[in-house]
Amino acid sequence: MKILIIERTDKFKIEYKKLPENIKKAFKIQFTKFIDHPYAEFHPSLRVKRIQGTTNVFEMTITMGIRMTWQYIEDGILLRNIGKHDKALNNP
Repeated sequence: MKILIIERTDKFKIEYKKLPENIKKAFKIQFTKFIDHPYAEFHPSLRVKRIQGTTNVFEMTITMGIRMTWQYIEDGILLRNIGKHDKALNNP
C-alpha cells in the first residue's frame, strides 16, 4: 500500500483552528472515511464532487453546513480550505 502524503495550505490551517470542537470531531470522523479510499469508492456520506469551474479541486461534506476542499498532488492530497458551505466553496 502506498503512503498517502497529506499537506495543508496556510488557509486550511487558519480556518481549521477557527472551527468549534464539535465540527473538528466531525472532520476527524469524515476525514478517516476519506483516507480509507482517497482515490475512488468514496463513502456516500462524504458527498464528494469536483468543484464546478475547476479541473482538480474537489469538495466533501463534513456536516450539512461545513465543507472541505482539496486537490490531488503527487503522492497525496492538499487540503485547501474548510468552513461554511458558501464561504469554503467561493474560495476553494
